[in-house]
Amino acid sequence: MAVQLSVLCRDAKLNAIETYASTSCSLEIRTLSQPANCAAAGAGSVLATINLPADWMNAAGSGQKTYIATWQDASADASGTAAHFRIYNSQATKDGTTCFMQGSVGQGSGDLSLDNTTIVAGQSVTITQFTWTEGNA
Repeated sequence: MAVQLSVLCRDAKLNAIETYASTSCSLEIRTLSQPANCAAAGAGSVLATINLPADWMNAAGSGQKTYIATWQDASADASGTAAHFRIYNSQATKDGTTCFMQGSVGQGSGDLSLDNTTIVAGQSVTITQFTWTEGNA
């Protein structure tokens, strides 16, 4: 049997992770499949980089957190097909290069959803949906 947490405990865990991440987070949209884990080197090319707002997620509720405000890169860095994302934080790692979260990218699907997964350098890239769900929620 798997360990289960109450809703309040799951919410506290989600909020604690955002607190750990702090402010100054940046999100990269990348090509190719995501690496095996956050400790692995980044895969693919960086298509877009988004500096997240200081408060980048809503307070957790029912074991989930959703993104706040508009997450957008006004001018994509490169052309390609988006496949995964990575989030970095210079506050937590002191180097700004250590990933603390990653996931899949899709258009209306994936862990993070974009307005368009086919990206052309210079175009605007907008996140349309990001919901982070804690286990057994």
